[in-house]
Amino acid sequence: MTEEMTSRQRVAMALAHRETDRVPADLGGVVTGIHRDAYNRLKEYWGIEEETVLHDFKQQLPRPCEEVLIRLGVDTRYVDSGGRGGDKVEVRETADSYFYTDAWDIEWRMPKHMPMYFDMVSNPMAEWTVADMEAFEPPPTADAEGLAHLETTARELHENTQYAVVLFGSASFFEFPWYLRKFENFLLDMVLNENFVNALLNKLLQSHLEYWEAHLDVAAEYVDVIQVADDYGHQDGPMMSLELFDKYVYPRQREVISYIKSRTDAPIMLHSCGSIRQFIPRLIENGIDAINPVQVSATDMDPAELKAEFGDRIAFWGGIDTQQVLPHGTPEQVAAETRRIIDILGAGGGYVLNSVHNIQADVPPENIIAMFQTARDYHG
Repeated sequence: MTEEMTSRQRVAMALAHRETDRVPADLGGVVTGIHRDAYNRLKEYWGIEEETVLHDFKQQLPRPCEEVLIRLGVDTRYVDSGGRGGDKVEVRETADSYFYTDAWDIEWRMPKHMPMYFDMVSNPMAEWTVADMEAFEPPPTADAEGLAHLETTARELHENTQYAVVLFGSASFFEFPWYLRKFENFLLDMVLNENFVNALLNKLLQSHLEYWEAHLDVAAEYVDVIQVADDYGHQDGPMMSLELFDKYVYPRQREVISYIKSRTDAPIMLHSCGSIRQFIPRLIENGIDAINPVQVSATDMDPAELKAEFGDRIAFWGGIDTQQVLPHGTPEQVAAETRRIIDILGAGGGYVLNSVHNIQADVPPENIIAMFQTARDYHG
């Protein structure tokens, strides 16, 4: 039996592909979080009366309170410089919806009849030309107050706890560009409008590097994991060819990841939903240490095949199905699926347990508890 580890040791050893006393468990990020409704039902189930504070306003994700994290046995704690929680958002209201506009002038809408999360309803660069793009200056990546908050919280967690401190940040060269440009426009641009794509991605590269310089200046010595996100896949396949990935995304992602790794030894986890198998060798080449959410229900994402093909070179973070098992299974079925995934992805290390993306609003508290309880108690 492996000697009991601290959370920080457990996550570090798992990401280094070494055996741990139990699989590490994660909750609380902006792509590894829990929806407000599921969280509130979990608190009610346990009789916890602490106020729900949103961590991500767009997705309606709370920052789990310490009592919830301790009860679930979560090994991670998240830090950021603010700006996602909604405290500075000006919400507009119509008869049927809530709206807000973010710092990049993207408009988001949440309907009142189903107030689950905000969806994108405008793309500010949809009609832009190359000249418009070249004249554009990205908004500031953080303010002094936010960076001071990040430094304080990261240092306190590092010095006063044994949790793995995770910092989320920007490194998107596919998903965020189409937020700005519009999905179909950006896909066409990648084939027909190379000058525009390069102008846009070079602006984003500048913004991402500025983000990481500012954030790592205050937090590099305190963080244990870096988390970035850039979706490349949908349910049935990748959203672009490997040729287009290599042309546009790969070199810029490499520059950002190389910069991060020049500033910190923290492993880097990249979030990308869907069927992304064809991109994994490139992600490994670029220095990505773990992939999330491991969408096991997507095409070509069988966990046993992924582990056999890539498990010695990259770690897996996620893997517990949120489409069928977590919302619709019994607690016993959730526990069985959790054990199955741990046996596959956790063999020999290289696995951090989490749901496939955020725990959705319809997941009952009993199933959330079953997943984390199994992670805590099961040793394979």
